[in-house]
Amino acid sequence: MSAPKIPRPTVPTIRFEQEGQQVGCIEGANLRKAALDAGINPYKGLNNLNNCGGVGQCGTCVVEVVEGMQNLSPRSDVEQVYLADRPANYRLSCRTSVNGDVTVRTRPQDGVGKGSNSLVGALKSLIGK
Repeated sequence: MSAPKIPRPTVPTIRFEQEGQQVGCIEGANLRKAALDAGINPYKGLNNLNNCGGVGQCGTCVVEVVEGMQNLSPRSDVEQVYLADRPANYRLSCRTSVNGDVTVRTRPQDGVGKGSNSLVGALKSLIGK
């Protein structure tokens, strides 16, 4: 008598559109960490040096979710503030957990550097501009 086959857990795949790379990760993995572990830089320009290191305080690791938004954790309160004037499919990679397959675009053209994507902008959005 053979043992019953136990289904293997599926491994979420993150597809980085611009880089043409796909990486597998554990369910619940942090998107920023998965990108960096794969050698993919979520930062643009001076933000390579001027970032908070993934603690959700600078708003510079923005990614655009192309497919699979339902497979990510909901936007955190921090994201709601920092990304208030961005499309709903923009996320802070440091505040995003991956629970299934997703396709993202790193460093979107209008992702960083204006609006509430800064401490000043975040404070303005909190006090009503």
